[in-house]
Amino acid sequence: MSSNSPSVTSDVHHHPPPTVREPLAEPISVIGPEYLAPYPVDLTITEKISGLSSRPRNYDVTDVNGHVMFKIKGKALSLSEKRLLVDSAGNPLLTLCEKGTVHDRWQAFRGKSTDSNDLLFSVKRSNIFQRRTALDVFFATNISEDVCDLKIKGSSFEGSCDIFNVKSDVVLAQMRRQCTKDDQNNAYEVAIYPNVDYAFIMGLIMILQEIKNYSLRHTVGNLGSIALQLLA
Repeated sequence: MSSNSPSVTSDVHHHPPPTVREPLAEPISVIGPEYLAPYPVDLTITEKISGLSSRPRNYDVTDVNGHVMFKIKGKALSLSEKRLLVDSAGNPLLTLCEKGTVHDRWQAFRGKSTDSNDLLFSVKRSNIFQRRTALDVFFATNISEDVCDLKIKGSSFEGSCDIFNVKSDVVLAQMRRQCTKDDQNNAYEVAIYPNVDYAFIMGLIMILQEIKNYSLRHTVGNLGSIALQLLA
């Protein structure tokens, strides 16, 4: 991959360049083994903010050299909340769908499918009422969902989160908000440990962001209703 290329456009998949962290003993592959790197991966998510709060936000995901690895697209006119994770060539990897439950449940399907046979994983709030964000992740093979497979914990206000394995407490990825003076974009740094499917991690973080944005819109809407009542 040339350092002068603005993005990856060929059909050959390229891993992002390495950083330094310890590898996992057992790889975690959800979308595909081509997204498993034997070294740590650092990615940057840039959230493009629209002036219309009801309009879905789009995201670019780049590696440390600025090469585009993924894009996340939303549907502006849709009865249900849907997001699409695509690779740098525009090939669909994940369709993320909101189920509209009290736990803010989302499901992720392979490619552009929404068929139950193509379900890869589900995410929902650990509890209905939360002071800090806590999400449970269930792989499609976890039919009973008695115990979640992964956990996401973080702060929506600070724009940070940790993703870890529930059974081993091993951290798989971490996200932190970047300090930026750009009012039109939010940027987040994501550190992904070796042998962890980094496309899968992007899907998890996109669901986290959508739940955060929904909570923000809901809070703003409630404050607006209270203000109108006070002025009435």
